[in-house]
Amino acid sequence: MALKIGVVGIRGIGQRHLECHSKDELAQIVAVCDVVKERADQAAKKHGVKAYYRLKDMLDAEELDIVDVTTGGNENGSWHFEPVMEALDRGRNVLVEKPISNDVHEARQMVAKAREKGVYFGCNLNHYFTPPCERAQQYIRDGQIGEMVYCLHRMGFAGGEETYKRGKGSKSEGFPYFHTKAFLSHPFSIMRHFCGDVTHVQAFFERPHFRRRTNDVMVSVNSIHVKFANGCIGYLFSQRGDVTMGLGGWWSVEVGGTKGTFCVENCVEKVTYWPAPGKGGAARPENLELGAAGPATVTESGFKQFNLTFPWRLHAFLEDVANQVPKDRLRASGLDALAALEYTWAAMESYEQGGVVVRPHPVPLLKGDPLAQMNE
Repeated sequence: MALKIGVVGIRGIGQRHLECHSKDELAQIVAVCDVVKERADQAAKKHGVKAYYRLKDMLDAEELDIVDVTTGGNENGSWHFEPVMEALDRGRNVLVEKPISNDVHEARQMVAKAREKGVYFGCNLNHYFTPPCERAQQYIRDGQIGEMVYCLHRMGFAGGEETYKRGKGSKSEGFPYFHTKAFLSHPFSIMRHFCGDVTHVQAFFERPHFRRRTNDVMVSVNSIHVKFANGCIGYLFSQRGDVTMGLGGWWSVEVGGTKGTFCVENCVEKVTYWPAPGKGGAARPENLELGAAGPATVTESGFKQFNLTFPWRLHAFLEDVANQVPKDRLRASGLDALAALEYTWAAMESYEQGGVVVRPHPVPLLKGDPLAQMNE
């Protein structure tokens, strides 16, 4: 049976969510809500549903299985808290756009409220709902990576000083951490997805001369060193159209371990796996040979369109809710989004203190559902 969905916030991302839901057999759009009447009315007419202009009215009138919050705001997240908390307080399952918030204190309250109400709370951390990332995760499950040693992640739009144009939008203008808060939820969630919780963060931020020349305050270049709880060491480089990156394109994550290494390129496109050398092919540093590693395995997805990550992720949330998975096994949960924001906050604190090592605020422990686990 399709899940009844109401979408809140009908700008670009909200319209994309509506398009995805309209083509998903698990979804039934029943209502849209936006404080701008014209936007709500146009979307309602297009999808043949009821328009609302206050979330309270939609919650009062509709029996919703899911409230999909796609509002934006300052730093792409300041308008998430109120609608999410209102929907959670009414006992509705909620999916929120990333970042979960531009305020870590609000994010902590949202996760706590969802746990209090016993409902599903997910975030659109869509970057790892791709065939290459799923294949990479399989390498980990199959023991083909071994003990993790390093994780390297690069993410950023192609650009440079010739393409730079200062943004004047109200959500970004005057916010030095716009890129950091709006963007880092994705790479941090990817790194945590593969390597687990982060325990230490050290960060250096910068902005190139062409941003300084226009008094653009955004620290758009983020260099972040991390340590994971499992002992793995990581590095994240993120930028916002300040440079054009080489190997791996605009998005690459490489995880290396004692038994092998994988690298996912451009999020949706491909994953390469390199096995570590066997006993008979150990490296010989005295003559600079690399050892007799087995041949690389390249798995092409056949996809190039990044926007495919939206229907893949949204369907996964619908699937988890429909199957009533245990709350602590929800894929890309609010807790996962909170962890990414905690690491972001730690990175900002490190930068502000000259690059000191910061321990991120710990996320709540997963407690599990005794009823769901009684038959295990």
